[in-house]
Amino acid sequence: MNRIITIGREFGSGGRELGRRLSEKFGIAYYDKEIITEISKRTQLSEEYVHQVSEKRPLISFPIHVGQSLLVTPDPVFQQNMSVLSEQYKLLTELAEKSDCIIVGRCADYVLREMNPFRIFVYADTESKLKRCMERSEPGEHLTEKELRKKMKDVDRSRAQYCEFCSQQKWGDKSYYDLLINTSGKNIKQLSNSLYEYLK
Repeated sequence: MNRIITIGREFGSGGRELGRRLSEKFGIAYYDKEIITEISKRTQLSEEYVHQVSEKRPLISFPIHVGQSLLVTPDPVFQQNMSVLSEQYKLLTELAEKSDCIIVGRCADYVLREMNPFRIFVYADTESKLKRCMERSEPGEHLTEKELRKKMKDVDRSRAQYCEFCSQQKWGDKSYYDLLINTSGKNIKQLSNSLYEYLK
């Protein structure tokens, strides 16, 4: 069976960098944003839309017609969101069956549970996450500290809701992971070296 490592992470904790560095050390495939690109191709939906769906709990709104009875009509947006999640499930399974790999996010630890992945969750204190986000901000992104704190909170809340929707599990709950890593004040490169030695 292939070696599969899944990484859940808080926004700004460095989980993505840790996964990428581990993949380089092991010489195995690394999947993160590549998953969004592939799903976009398969569904012919924009990458931005797929990204929004892939880390947020699908919302369903039921238009109700009032008369002699209440009639719930189908929600096309919810159905489209579910089609994206279904395609993501298929893709994650295909990638894990194809070769050894590291997959970041996408509830891969739950989706691939029957393949016995090594499940990592990465977290950090708020100040460390703020510092990391500021140092690695996207070109043209100029968020104030207050705006960045709100973004961190919003992203993590969305990830938690998405996890609970897909798996009925609590995001970040230690009982669902094999290893929890606190990156507060830590150098991700050095951490990846230690983690590689532990896992190899």
